[in-house]
Amino acid sequence: MLINIAPLKKYRDFRLLFFGQMISFLGSMVSYVAIPYQVYELTKDNFLVGLLGLVQLLPVLIFGILGGTYADRLNRRKLLLVSEFLLSLLILGLTLNAWQDKPSVPLIFILVAIFQGVLGFHRPAMDALTQKLVDKSDYAAVGALGSFRYATGAIVGPALGGVLIASFGIKGAFLFDLVTFVAAYIALYLMSSMPDPDKKEHSPWIDAKEGLRYAISKPELVGTYVVDIVAMVFAFPVALFPSMAENWGGASAAGLLFSAMAVGSLVMTLFSGWTAKVFHHGRAVVIAAALWAVFIIGVGYASHLWVALAFLALAGAADMMSGLFRGIIWNETVPNDLRGRLSGIEMISYMSGPLLGNARAGWMASKVSVPFSISVGGTICAVAVIITAFCLPQFWRYKSPNVKD
Repeated sequence: MLINIAPLKKYRDFRLLFFGQMISFLGSMVSYVAIPYQVYELTKDNFLVGLLGLVQLLPVLIFGILGGTYADRLNRRKLLLVSEFLLSLLILGLTLNAWQDKPSVPLIFILVAIFQGVLGFHRPAMDALTQKLVDKSDYAAVGALGSFRYATGAIVGPALGGVLIASFGIKGAFLFDLVTFVAAYIALYLMSSMPDPDKKEHSPWIDAKEGLRYAISKPELVGTYVVDIVAMVFAFPVALFPSMAENWGGASAAGLLFSAMAVGSLVMTLFSGWTAKVFHHGRAVVIAAALWAVFIIGVGYASHLWVALAFLALAGAADMMSGLFRGIIWNETVPNDLRGRLSGIEMISYMSGPLLGNARAGWMASKVSVPFSISVGGTICAVAVIITAFCLPQFWRYKSPNVKD
């Protein structure tokens, strides 16, 4: 079964949000390549490229919770408009820095850290707003469309980033990202006005604690967080792509490596209709994460670019499979009045893993080698995912509440 696009036809505001964020995400993925590539070009140090992940981790941890809390207290559309404006200013800073004769590496780290802090308000607000724009019966279709938006941007963006860097330098890539923010801002502006949520007299921290208590009380939610973090911490190889590309063609090869996983993600998303017939969602997440680990091990042993690209595409398909079922579990178990806070916690789970994973990969590669870092990380990941399934049996057995035994 092909992807269900009915929500794009049925809901005007969802359509505006979808396409605006799709264009913006395309630009973000160009910068996703440009930032680590620039740091590697300036320093030739895998460890510093991996360190970008650690610098971004603290803002994710702090503002993932705080941003999610305010997404349940403030007007989500207005919060997105302010966030988009601030993010564009930070990209402008990266652009101006790239234009210097000697770009500042510390400034790159500072701007990237602040960017993640602002993103902590942006993503929960967008997730919570999306859930409010459509009927519950369309949650699965909306999740698949979100995955399609991600996969498309993650394929075209990095490949385009490689071309822009090769043709116009790093500053050209950042300038492109800056322009895409205009489209996202216009789309948000054209959406219908959203009512403000009910005012709350108590402290935001009380709301944050309520969200954390709810998340911890649900084994099926805990399972999605743990499996995702484990898979990414031990088997996320992205920090090593600039180093790998150096032997396979430079910036153009880097663009292909950054895009490869998204190719698999897109294929999985386009043929995601079958997921509606799978009801044991916890089991599906575990199996997908184990497959991700196996394919990453293959990347570690690849001696040619096309072999690495093939394994990365397979890994991306497995990761998307995991993401689709995790998204279904989240939508089935989280009420909308908690959606902003839980979106913040979800953001921490799916962003902290890659950030820590990049740091681990960069450190291990600097101590031993790139192939060792990738293959050993994948092996540890496979074992850790299986252990997680045994330790969280309720998550493994979770299935849709809409299905009778």
